[in-house]
Amino acid sequence: MRAIAIVDGEHYAPVVRDALAELPYDFVAAVLIGGDEKLRGGEEYGVPLAADIESAVAEHAPDVVVDLSDEPVLGPVERFALASRVLALGLPYVGADFRFDPPTREPFELPSIAVVGTGKRVGKTAVTGHVARLLAVDRRVVVVAMGRGGPPEPEVVSVPPTIDSLVALSRSGRHAASDHLETAALVGVPTVGCRRCGGGLAGAVGSSNVGDGARVAVGLAPDLVLFDGSGAALPPIAADRTVVVVGGHQDPEVVGGYLNTYRLLLADVVVVTMAEEGSGWETVRDRVAESVRPGTTVIATTLQPRPAADITGRSVAYFCAAPRAAHGRLREHLEAAYGASIVHVSGNLANRAALREELVDVRADVFLVELKAAAIDVVTEEALAQGAEVALATSDVVPVAGEPDLDELLLGMAKFTS
Repeated sequence: MRAIAIVDGEHYAPVVRDALAELPYDFVAAVLIGGDEKLRGGEEYGVPLAADIESAVAEHAPDVVVDLSDEPVLGPVERFALASRVLALGLPYVGADFRFDPPTREPFELPSIAVVGTGKRVGKTAVTGHVARLLAVDRRVVVVAMGRGGPPEPEVVSVPPTIDSLVALSRSGRHAASDHLETAALVGVPTVGCRRCGGGLAGAVGSSNVGDGARVAVGLAPDLVLFDGSGAALPPIAADRTVVVVGGHQDPEVVGGYLNTYRLLLADVVVVTMAEEGSGWETVRDRVAESVRPGTTVIATTLQPRPAADITGRSVAYFCAAPRAAHGRLREHLEAAYGASIVHVSGNLANRAALREELVDVRADVFLVELKAAAIDVVTEEALAQGAEVALATSDVVPVAGEPDLDELLLGMAKFTS
């Protein structure tokens, strides 16, 4: 295999040169990554030295990048950053006791956009819905969504599911709040539901039927296909454009470090959600901005709930997956924008035990739920038992004051030449 070596000046040059000759690779170039303890000047490594990894790959077209550096030049933080750059170039990155391979992504024949996240509960599905609504105004859009509770065979949902149909699905043993059902119910575009199991550090999936789902989507004759990721897992499809969604509540070093840097290097636009006042989201955005490609826009937004039914003058219990710090703002928004009396706000949709405990004391005319996690099998079932009405809620993605126009960015990104 043609290889580029990562070397440092902490190693004596003859030692490196002998290692290049001994290892089972055809080394075509090396990148001196740093360190000068043992450099005397004029060192020879037996292969040409490149200025950086990107220029080395462009000039020498290797099959793999082999790391022969070590502490203190490349510690764990620096290694993950370098690994992300190598993976973004589509190459494996290997060392003495590790190997990272870029996630496999199948080619796709139609214009496509992937929406991916840097973790679970970052608002990725809300952003997918926003993109789908925006682009479906003047083109036929199909969404392919994968989830950990998705169907065994790709499932086309062309008619928005109702509360009754979701309850029936749940009672049959299915996961009735899978992402494709949420998108179909609240966006109203044809959706192909898929499943996946497992997620690697760089977002590869252990097993999925998304490739089959992509072929089903082609058969629906869309103008554009949106591929919705799952948690931090990437759709195994080589989409033309990528939107990366980051939670403003996430740890900045996790969001911008490890192999999340790889995800950020794929981005054409980064959307920071949950940019709540006083939450410290600015630190997250600044950390993200350090990791993206030059020129990539990073835009901060909040998620504003929008009921799919009229709740004016009703007492409402709202169930979501938002962090507690956002609950006050969500309550105020629902009361001011929709004229409801919000008697309860819960962020426990993903915590069934806590959800069941709090539901004992909840009474309301309407149970307003995001279609996630335990929305149907726990919250909706309790509401029906009480004789209360159930309404679904989506989330509008709204840029923070002073941020760029998100819709303008997305429309520009979605311009494909024939």
